[in-house]
Amino acid sequence: MLRTTLRRLAVMPYRQLKWRIIPWLMFLLSHTRTNSQAVLSWPEGGPTLGARVALFVHFDGRGAVQPYVRQYLAALQDIGCSVLFVSNAEKLQPEAMEAIKPLCAGILVRRNIGYDFGAMRDGMEHFGLPRANTDMLIIANDSVYGPLLPLDDLLGRIDFGEADLWGATDSWQGRYHLQSFFLVASGALLRNPAWSAFWSRVRPVASKIWIVNRYELGLTQWMIRFGVHCAAVWPYSTLIRETVADVAESLGDSSRDPLLEIRRRQAMLLRGYYTTNVPLNPTSDLWRHLLGAGFPFIKRELLRDNPTKVGGIVDWREAVEQISPPHVALIETDLQRVLRNRAP
Repeated sequence: MLRTTLRRLAVMPYRQLKWRIIPWLMFLLSHTRTNSQAVLSWPEGGPTLGARVALFVHFDGRGAVQPYVRQYLAALQDIGCSVLFVSNAEKLQPEAMEAIKPLCAGILVRRNIGYDFGAMRDGMEHFGLPRANTDMLIIANDSVYGPLLPLDDLLGRIDFGEADLWGATDSWQGRYHLQSFFLVASGALLRNPAWSAFWSRVRPVASKIWIVNRYELGLTQWMIRFGVHCAAVWPYSTLIRETVADVAESLGDSSRDPLLEIRRRQAMLLRGYYTTNVPLNPTSDLWRHLLGAGFPFIKRELLRDNPTKVGGIVDWREAVEQISPPHVALIETDLQRVLRNRAP
């Protein structure tokens, strides 16, 4: 029987093996380990938390905490958040630990199993969230540079009377979902059985494909299924409509369709990666329009790798300079560090 199974795996299409079989195997293997991957925490006895809590997820392979991350933590502290720092680094450098203590109410260092969602669950369980006085939970991570603008501006656009779970942006890639780099949950949602039920299902799965498909995309879908209203501060529908209007203006009297023109321009760079029925990723494809609309972040992966070869990204310095000049140096420092670490 084992021989037959191995033979079937050997001839299985690579795509099916990568996207279906291996993630399922990683999920099954996750049941052989405990949910908690914690290595150490601070302070002893646990932190005192206010009504606003920010759970910040971090990773650095060398256990450092970069200046742009410390700036983000300070910004969260400035809006009255008790910051809980959850690191997937497994071990933080002593100087990094000391640097962030004044910015954090609590620190948890864990093994990098389960990626961001494993860290989120670990952090919530370890620090006992939600607590009786918790009326807002912000979930953020170090995948973005910023905030380039005060976070009060972003929070001022959130209305818990309209929705109980907010993202800075949403996406239709895969399935409709709020993008997980910045989420805000109301106190009412934190006490909704749907919230605890979702997180009880999150396991430390060593598969990024599983994490994205089941947890990042799944969180929004789960909440919608149970009647929780979800919304984005900068919704994709509005962004694409405004971007189409901008492109239409640039085309003038041309008979070309503006949306198709956006796709065409991207496809020229992406060698056909996009087609007219594939949604754009707002934080990369629409990054410039987002910044113009008051969005306070720019994706780190976009500047570091530009994996989908978005055009015009070389103009990021000028765009950031117009919003927050000090961030240009912070971003440059991090990008140069990445290049040095990649050098042979």
